[in-house]
Amino acid sequence: MNRKTIFSLVIAISVIALAACSTAASTSTSSPTTNPISPTTVSNTTSNVTAPITANNTTTNADPNLACSGGKTSATVTPALTEGPYYKAGSPELANLLQTGMPGTKLVITGYVYDTNCQPVAKAWLDFWQADDSGNYDNSGYTLRGHQYTDANGRFELTTVVPGLYPGRTEHIHFKVQAPNRQILTSQLFFPGVVQNDSDGIYNANLLLSIQKNSDSWQGQYNFVVPAS
Repeated sequence: MNRKTIFSLVIAISVIALAACSTAASTSTSSPTTNPISPTTVSNTTSNVTAPITANNTTTNADPNLACSGGKTSATVTPALTEGPYYKAGSPELANLLQTGMPGTKLVITGYVYDTNCQPVAKAWLDFWQADDSGNYDNSGYTLRGHQYTDANGRFELTTVVPGLYPGRTEHIHFKVQAPNRQILTSQLFFPGVVQNDSDGIYNANLLLSIQKNSDSWQGQYNFVVPAS
């Protein structure tokens, strides 16, 4: 084999080697990079943010019949009822009226204050007063009397006891509610399934609490509705 032939073979082998290297480099740079799997998100077009998708995206609401629940966009004003003879102004600011050692069944009432357009009312004033589990009012002090204000979402929570009966009345809790700088609404809340409801001349079924009974306490719900303006 002469020198010219050997030189040609070397050139041919070099070209083949360079082509193989070029193909391998091209294959390596075109392969996609594998990234860790990120949580699935859904776009919120209202606030232009993303939020994780949850397995259960339902709103906790025990009773869909509550005013302004279940996507309702309007509601009628909560019915007004008589103030009764036992109201006392100047109650303490208390959301928990249940005192240590107080007899009776513990009752926790939660809910919201809305206007008639089902918009929550922040800083609404709520004043509650009631009889104890024996049907007696404290008219010398402020036992089972207290006021509070709704939070930024219009929510309130009252801890108290289930009131007892007294002659001529069914079980009830008195309240006053007022949106900031608006008229005060005075009325009463009632309890479902009480025999005396039917014979109470003040009773109004639109003011029934939604009640869930547990072994040692009751949970109640009610949404108040005040005029929009």
